[in-house]
Amino acid sequence: MPQPPVPAPSALKVAIVHDWLQSLYGSERVVEQILACFPQARLFSLVDVMPKEARGFLQDLEVETSFIQKLPFAKRHFRRYLSLMPLAIEQFDLGGFDLVLSSSHAFAKGVLTGPNQFHVSYVHAPIRYAWEYQHQYLREAGLDRGALSWLLRWQLHRIRNWDYRTGASPDRMIANSEFIRRRIQKIYRRDATVIHPPVRLQDFAPAARKDDYFIAISRFVPYKRTELICAAFAKMPELKLKVIGDGAGMARVERSPNVELLGTLPRAEVARLLAGARALIFAAEEDFGITVVEAQAAGTPVIAYGRGGVLDSVRPAPLPDATGLFFSEQTVEAICTALRRFQDGEAAFQPQALIRNASRFGEERFRARYQRFVMEALAATAQPLGGGSTIAR
Repeated sequence: MPQPPVPAPSALKVAIVHDWLQSLYGSERVVEQILACFPQARLFSLVDVMPKEARGFLQDLEVETSFIQKLPFAKRHFRRYLSLMPLAIEQFDLGGFDLVLSSSHAFAKGVLTGPNQFHVSYVHAPIRYAWEYQHQYLREAGLDRGALSWLLRWQLHRIRNWDYRTGASPDRMIANSEFIRRRIQKIYRRDATVIHPPVRLQDFAPAARKDDYFIAISRFVPYKRTELICAAFAKMPELKLKVIGDGAGMARVERSPNVELLGTLPRAEVARLLAGARALIFAAEEDFGITVVEAQAAGTPVIAYGRGGVLDSVRPAPLPDATGLFFSEQTVEAICTALRRFQDGEAAFQPQALIRNASRFGEERFRARYQRFVMEALAATAQPLGGGSTIAR
């Protein structure tokens, strides 16, 4: 008997579920591209506080939010309701959809689905502060002791148990990097397919010539280690550093004449300064690190801490067509040593090699890989779908 055909993407009833809409960062760019793959989808989010100037990618799409949206002070302090988010994500009624596509760095993957629905979760990261980074987060927030600390530890324990249990919920998982694929396997005991997040390469182009400065683009929050970068340049006064980004940690930066703190800048100005820099300095252990790819698209090599998602996106010297180099410790001394190594081999980094490497992470490539993965996963299952269609092997 002939097999029923796989429905076209446009014929499916699709729900997209995202943790929260606050700023147009990497996870929201993923949602933007998933919407481009499935424009008929409805969008669900625990909270929507996205500012008007960043909502263009939604194109007047109505976002359906959880009960947390209406709680006191939620629009400014929704993270205070963290302990309610597992309950809130489970209240979305998605029973009428064939296909559920979650974009999850915290809770979205735990949305409830039935046996006649297919759920693909794009996992930006398992909940960082609930797993191996718990002690670091509590320590950096000054909450590693006392009664409030123990209350938070209990809440994180409950979130961790919920997160592990709901790790079995999606039918398929996608990881945004090899680093996150390994974390998924470690935490949820599941395999995931790596599809790197989309990068808006068209916003970046190399400069006609390089200027005499290095650049860091990062918020001043503890895990970004931006203060370390500034301290390293304070020890090397012959080198200039421009820092784009803000945050409470700016007050703790060691001030020196060769370090310029620029705060938050328009995206076009960021692209211009990035293209003119000798190198981007990147000291965080990130899940992927979109800024690292943007630098390469601008023809700027990368000096990065050699852990996390940068291992997917940077070709370290002395490889052919190298696009950067790594340092092995998050210390001032390690950054200074890396800067000296870079100066010794700076001429080896060729703009065309950098741009060619960055081209692997463009938006069109993401859309093609993501939609193909979803549709092939659907084709490999024999379950009837909630909308009445049947997907056959």
